[in-house]
Amino acid sequence: MEVCVESPESAQNAEKGGASRVELCANLLEGGTTPSVGMLRVIKNLVSIPVFVMIRPRGGDFCYTSVELQIMKEDIMSLKKAGADGFVFGILTSDGEVDENKSTELLEVCFPLSATFHRAIDMSRDVSGSLAKIIKLGFSRVLSSGGCQTALQGAEVLKAMVCQAQDKIIIMPGGGLTQENLAEVLHITKAREFHGSARKPVKSVMTFMNPEVSMGAETNCEYIRKVTSAELVSCFLKIAHTQRDI
Repeated sequence: MEVCVESPESAQNAEKGGASRVELCANLLEGGTTPSVGMLRVIKNLVSIPVFVMIRPRGGDFCYTSVELQIMKEDIMSLKKAGADGFVFGILTSDGEVDENKSTELLEVCFPLSATFHRAIDMSRDVSGSLAKIIKLGFSRVLSSGGCQTALQGAEVLKAMVCQAQDKIIIMPGGGLTQENLAEVLHITKAREFHGSARKPVKSVMTFMNPEVSMGAETNCEYIRKVTSAELVSCFLKIAHTQRDI
């Protein structure tokens, strides 16, 4: 299990729960963006499992300008020096194809570290065609919900992706996985890895609260954080192990 985290507390809880790897992001409310070098350094001192780092300069689409590509390169170089074990990114052209040229440029900067192509594939024109390009480019794994909102909804597509991938690349289902649907997703897809945040709400320690002001989106409450639960990670893994033993 790979756990998506955005804080040291979540990373530690992921490891305590038995996760094999964490994907470090910032701003999960936007689907994840590039975290700081400081965040990575602190987390690397706190956990012993591999830390893969999201490279995404902003929220929104996955079609990046030449300036944004340069930012991504600079971030990879800095985070690489800070101890990243691998990277996670995805780039599309304006017409929804995998951007092979820009992906190649980033992979060259990542080398020799492993790289995952993230859920940008789910926003692409043709998931199967995109997967073929991603395999050719040399990515180690793909994080996908099968082109649907959730991995459960895209389970049949994910199953086809696993068949298409054979042993050339790892297909890692992710997106809306819960204790209630994980077994079904793994049963259908036959995937050997999966991805989730396994988070629970945690109340703020603030004793004074100003309900009239919001620092972010109005739907976001500054006085509740979502943090990865070690117990929930452990529960996910028990479900996965049980499913694989069937």
